[in-house]
Amino acid sequence: MSSELVARLRSEVAGGLARSTNADLDAAARRDLAQRLLATKFEELARHQLTVGQVPMRSDEEDGIARAVLDALFGLGRLQQFIDDPDVENIDVNGADQVWVTYFDGTKEMVGPAAGSDNELVETIRGAASRFGLSERRFDTAHPELDLRLPDGSRLSALMEVSARPALSIRRHRFVDLSLGDLVDMGLCNEGLASLLGAAVKARKNVVVAGSMNAGKTTLVRALASEIPPEERIVTIEQAFELALDTMPERHRDIVALEAREANAEGEGEITMARLVRRALRMNAERVIVGEVLGAEVIPMLNAMSQGRSGSMCTIHADSSAGVFRRIASYAVQAPERLPLEATNLLVAGSIHLVVFLDLAAPSPAPGALAHPAARTRVISSVREVVDAEGIQVVSNEVFRPGPDRRAQPAAPLRTRTLEELTSHGYRFVGRQMEGACW
Repeated sequence: MSSELVARLRSEVAGGLARSTNADLDAAARRDLAQRLLATKFEELARHQLTVGQVPMRSDEEDGIARAVLDALFGLGRLQQFIDDPDVENIDVNGADQVWVTYFDGTKEMVGPAAGSDNELVETIRGAASRFGLSERRFDTAHPELDLRLPDGSRLSALMEVSARPALSIRRHRFVDLSLGDLVDMGLCNEGLASLLGAAVKARKNVVVAGSMNAGKTTLVRALASEIPPEERIVTIEQAFELALDTMPERHRDIVALEAREANAEGEGEITMARLVRRALRMNAERVIVGEVLGAEVIPMLNAMSQGRSGSMCTIHADSSAGVFRRIASYAVQAPERLPLEATNLLVAGSIHLVVFLDLAAPSPAPGALAHPAARTRVISSVREVVDAEGIQVVSNEVFRPGPDRRAQPAAPLRTRTLEELTSHGYRFVGRQMEGACW
């Protein structure tokens, strides 16, 4: 495939789109117009080739060039083929010619270049920043960071200037519309644990989902949200759209998705997540879901949970379920409120009911089969019930703790009051042992 031909056709088609008399075309209509313009260009090229005695391109060659042009205009150029591959989980780019792709089975390989040069890669990212999201985002020397949700729901994170070469990471979300039952089928939890979590959502317990990067936190929140009655009003708050709950009207009929916004070129117009959390309290939200707690928004989020917005959720990075409390405390002391540890712990005890921790475990291969050495599966490994706060400690019971294979196993019993409440909302158990709780 000729990169020069792709570049020329891209420029000509982009010019045709710019000259279109209908400026109100949506994305699908613009893509359709681009395809028609491309078909015309290929006809002109074929006539020229016949005139000069050349053999016209085969149909498969035209298809490849057309895809490259459309991917450059409407997608992420050469990376789009991997975004469209259902088996790809992560795409990491360390400069235009170093691209690593990680698949869902854990395997990883180096693939072809993402662009012809680092400058071309930066232009590709800038193009995505101008087309995707609620508003155009900058990616330049003054704004060397970019977080963006792509049309398929993937999360893009990019850097320039602060790294030797432009760097890009794309996290694809394979599962968007799913339930707790789907998580059982995927091996992330068993029926007993799914029953507990489902009852917790219905009982309007505030839940913090924690884990390391790529542990499946967003996937779990989506599944938990499927237990929310469809008529309840939900407000989601994210740094960059990722949850995509607003794309499922059959599950969530009354929902508002909010996205933080960076300052403009004049340094004005920034809307922080902390500000959006406070705004959510004025929007009649019955539940507030914070996609990922990253800093100062932790205080208004905890206040929201403790001021009548029960049944809310958030995700947070942590190395263990107990480590969640340390992470929250570290964010709180750095927030403008500068909350001391004792005050933060009191706020945690009055707002959070359950902490659910995700981990990575080795898969359980079929009898006689061997698991791939790089393979791993996401599992719920720990669940804590927050009980109280005593000075510098948050008192909690680990009702499920990691077993030898990192999968959750029953540990301390739930408090009687909590057990009764969850049971009234559908939690199944037998005597002192939870039904289906053992793996």
